[in-house]
Amino acid sequence: MATSSATERRLQRLGLHTPQDYIVHLPLRYEDETQLVPIGSAQPGQSVQVEGTVLHSEVQLRPRRQLVAVVGDDTGRLSLRWLHFYPSQQKQVFKGRLVRVRGEVRAGFNGPEIVHPRVAAAGGALAAALTPVYPTTEGLSQPTLRKLIDRALESADLSDTLPDDIRERFQLVPFAQAIRALHHPPPSVSAADLLEREHPAWRRIKFDELLAQQLSLARARAQRLSQRAPLLKPQNTQLLKALHARLPFKLTAAQGRVVDEILSDLQRAHPMHRLLQGDVGSGKTVVAAIAAVHAISAGAQVAIMAPTEILAEQHLHKMVDWLAPLGINTVWLTGSLTQKTRREAAQAIKSGQAQLVVGTQALIQDKVEFANLGLIILDEQHRFGVGQRLALSKKGELSVDSDNVIPHQLNMSATPIPRTLAMTFFADLDVSVIDELPPGRQQVVTKLLADTRRHELTAHIGAEVARGRQVYWVCPLVEESEALQLQTAVDTHQQLSEMLVGMTVGLVHGRMKPAEKAQVMDEFRAGRIQVLVATTVIEVGVDVPNASLMVIEHAERFGLAQLHQLRGRVGRGSAQSVCVLLYQNPLSAIARQRLRAMYETTDGFEIARRDLDLRGPGEFLGVRQSGAQILRFASLETDAGLVEQAQQLAAELLAAQPETVDRHLGRWMRGKQDFLRT
Repeated sequence: MATSSATERRLQRLGLHTPQDYIVHLPLRYEDETQLVPIGSAQPGQSVQVEGTVLHSEVQLRPRRQLVAVVGDDTGRLSLRWLHFYPSQQKQVFKGRLVRVRGEVRAGFNGPEIVHPRVAAAGGALAAALTPVYPTTEGLSQPTLRKLIDRALESADLSDTLPDDIRERFQLVPFAQAIRALHHPPPSVSAADLLEREHPAWRRIKFDELLAQQLSLARARAQRLSQRAPLLKPQNTQLLKALHARLPFKLTAAQGRVVDEILSDLQRAHPMHRLLQGDVGSGKTVVAAIAAVHAISAGAQVAIMAPTEILAEQHLHKMVDWLAPLGINTVWLTGSLTQKTRREAAQAIKSGQAQLVVGTQALIQDKVEFANLGLIILDEQHRFGVGQRLALSKKGELSVDSDNVIPHQLNMSATPIPRTLAMTFFADLDVSVIDELPPGRQQVVTKLLADTRRHELTAHIGAEVARGRQVYWVCPLVEESEALQLQTAVDTHQQLSEMLVGMTVGLVHGRMKPAEKAQVMDEFRAGRIQVLVATTVIEVGVDVPNASLMVIEHAERFGLAQLHQLRGRVGRGSAQSVCVLLYQNPLSAIARQRLRAMYETTDGFEIARRDLDLRGPGEFLGVRQSGAQILRFASLETDAGLVEQAQQLAAELLAAQPETVDRHLGRWMRGKQDFLRT
């Protein structure tokens, strides 16, 4: 497919390399150019095509330079406006010319108008079918894309990857028919049918996409089960018994159940790939400690990697407190350490002297080598990129008898995974759920407060501190931003220091040096700071049982999962805790839904379900900024039934029709399997 190099680069940006890529580059929407409507019947919100005479045309200079024209027919008038225009567009709309105009009508100051309409000479033949509008990038026009896609339809392989009996069983139209119908809809099909993606052609494409994903995940799981891992069977159980004796609490039934599942996995010859999920405060850290002690008892090293220094340090404190008395040597490794300290830590890791290593992404640096890494624990695993997760796993790969031995992996998340997401993107994982909170954990009361009532809140803080409690006040930015005009952590710290006389107000944010952050957090844990103003660096992992009030400034700017995580920083002691969501009007529709969800429920699974509906799956998977599309055509919200059918068929095909599996994955999953396997 010969194209200019500039066009080629733009096409590659869209992932279009071969005819097979082009045929599944499907329209976002369709324009109806099959009919003309009278100008008088054009209503705001409609996309229309009209013909009329240009009654007026001028370049206005106020309030800004713009091209304005008016067209009319026997039934009415319609304003046209261009905020950016070329001389050629001026020529298209000179007074008295008969023109054809397409675009979306909206209510303007002087009646109905179209902004940036498409204009052509009147009288040409009308389209015979709906016109597709494709996803594109700057500099790549719709006519160019249509021409290239039409050329691909002539040369690409449109043969069916699924046998006839399977298509009949699941009531699927042939692939070629579906593809042609979506690129060139028959005249009988309405734009609404195609837009809702309920048309049989769309159903076939969505089914194919979901099936490919299920097949890929099932193969990833089969591949993992065929790999070797260290058999972590402790020679003696004294260390585990000593750990249980040191814990100041008993495990809940849910914690006991997931511990059994994890320890059973560690004693198998293939790599564990388990997701441990539980709501904030459900006690995942102690489960990780038990898994670590089990692996260390079997002679292996363990690495715990967390996404932030504050969270990693929280793990370090707990692990040292629990494990140091057992004689287990724990090493700390982050990017902020001095060169000498980092070198000493790396040496201890390489020699095997370090039995447990806790740190941040510094663990995956080239210079870090493990002697015998048997278990990797990733906390808040979705916060790491795909490459980071793979890099740590490779640190533990050993070659034994020409086989690669791969470390076990435990992924932990306080963001529960909704069922439809678990069925699709986590289908190759074993999932353990801690579905109960430890005894004594209080339900946090959530209150919504407009920021105009801030003075009432500061009075309440005074009363809370007088009772011996501590307070978090979370802000979304560190420095003033003209774009967002948000209250900042620095300003808030200064204001609260002036208002809360006799109280110590601390400040912690991401731009502070790690040592400064650590000092402030230690002061807060010790109770010497009563009110801590912070950015979201305290989102996960911070555990101060005496803190009973959480204030979240500009709560409307935070994501739902993040709000839930922040709320989980309080309610960790015996006192009734409150989370105040301080918001600024006017609220957007999505912000209103988020705040309502926080007010209505403290159930992490329900929060996760609503968050998935609002934001899609990228946030849960740790690929929000990767540029990879999670599902291009199917929707987890509306296509749960198709997911179940695809799962069922995937199992059958893998067992009996490997050639069908290869054909189907060849069409849909080229280059994406590694992404799904992480």
